[in-house]
Amino acid sequence: MQQRPAFDEIRDGCGSGFDAVAGWLDGTEAGELRRRQQSAETTFRQLGITFAVYGDEAAAERIIPFDIVPRIFQAHEWARLSEGLVQRVEAINAFLDDIYGAQKILADGVLPADLVLGNPQFRPEVHGVRSPHGVRAHICGIDLVRTGPDDFWVLEDNARTPSGVSYMLENREAMLRLCPELFRQLRVAAVDSYPDRLLATMQSVAPKPSGAPVCVVLTPGHFNSAYYEHSFLADSMGVELVEAADLLVDDDVVYMRTVAGRVRVDVIYRRIDDDFLDPLIFRPDSALGVPGLIAAYAAGNVAILNSPGNGIADDKAIYSYMPEIVRYYSGGEARLPNVETYRCREADALRYTLDHLDRLVVKLVDGSGGYGMLVGPTASRAEIEAFRTALTAEPHRYIAQPTLALSTVPTLAESGLSPRHVDFRPFVLTGAKGVQVVPGGLTRVALREGSLVVNSSQGGGTKDSFVLMEDGPAQTQTQTQRMGGMTQSQGRSS
Repeated sequence: MQQRPAFDEIRDGCGSGFDAVAGWLDGTEAGELRRRQQSAETTFRQLGITFAVYGDEAAAERIIPFDIVPRIFQAHEWARLSEGLVQRVEAINAFLDDIYGAQKILADGVLPADLVLGNPQFRPEVHGVRSPHGVRAHICGIDLVRTGPDDFWVLEDNARTPSGVSYMLENREAMLRLCPELFRQLRVAAVDSYPDRLLATMQSVAPKPSGAPVCVVLTPGHFNSAYYEHSFLADSMGVELVEAADLLVDDDVVYMRTVAGRVRVDVIYRRIDDDFLDPLIFRPDSALGVPGLIAAYAAGNVAILNSPGNGIADDKAIYSYMPEIVRYYSGGEARLPNVETYRCREADALRYTLDHLDRLVVKLVDGSGGYGMLVGPTASRAEIEAFRTALTAEPHRYIAQPTLALSTVPTLAESGLSPRHVDFRPFVLTGAKGVQVVPGGLTRVALREGSLVVNSSQGGGTKDSFVLMEDGPAQTQTQTQRMGGMTQSQGRSS
């Protein structure tokens, strides 16, 4: 892929939706846009919509900056993206079910066995354990970038505990309140049914179907960076938010302690990493996990969303094989392509990477949050040399990718409207009845001029993402919600 000038999605986009937003920007004074944006951020602060920056004692709790200019996806663009997302998530689920089962993909030599079996994210403790209904990646966040009008690329997969959906929902709430004129002009698909869809997904994978499976959200506690989201989702779904002390396992059955006595738990949406999930199986010093939880899971008495061991699908070296993985399980080519990736564990790729560090983005295979990453074109000579040393010492820990000209969306900067690079995380739900793509997602924006790093911990912010519906008059959010607003696939690869 050749680097090219950044594509501005609003100014260069074609279609009535882009024209409407461009006209709104041109017709609204910068001071008014700033006033509305500040109003949204004040509300977020009052609601406690914050995230923690680990190791930053001066500002441990921050709001993620919100930008008032929405991002637009036309209906035909969204239909194409949804098809690719469904295909990819079905393949991820098939891959996870296989490597924790028969491991046919390894026997057939589609990818190196050591890349899976020797990977710290592969959990042999749950090998042979089948997740209820065969679903392991119930909630996926697939990070996408755009480089042109029709050019979308998958940047990474998130099948462990993808975060950010609360910001998607709160951003929409803010836009409805502050910019109602846009919703009168545009038919925007609703996202506010997400908690209902998530709850239905949880209930559908209960191991022993009943009239009302008991579902809970398991959080490590209020010190966690995403605690607001944990409590927000539990409250929105009408289920209990629990910590480890609220649960116990007796005879391989999970119970919740309540004032009325024990209540059996059928489904757990866990927001705790594998290492801390069960001190009897993983880290014995964990005070965040539930002793015996994995035994209950192995006995088929509880569903865990997402399943233990899913981190192997997030690994960036595994990501580099996703085109082959999709082809193996679906029988067709991936509808959403990967970014070209150099696996530094391979001698030729390592040599190329070392020779072109000033042009490439280099990432840890198990990294996240923008940490452990080199953006060559903006890095100092000292940073490049430090990465050269790290790469030479442990090449298997890194992948490298070309520096893409990520698309931009006008963003309200201190100097006024200015282009800023964006990425996009749509959320995909998989239950016993199929796959659903939420018609929206989390647009993250690099607020620093010229920056390609969008992560909140690295100074990024968020925007609302408008998915436009088919022809027809504008509708209110409530009217749109009644129409469903989800893209679904009723079958899964087995």
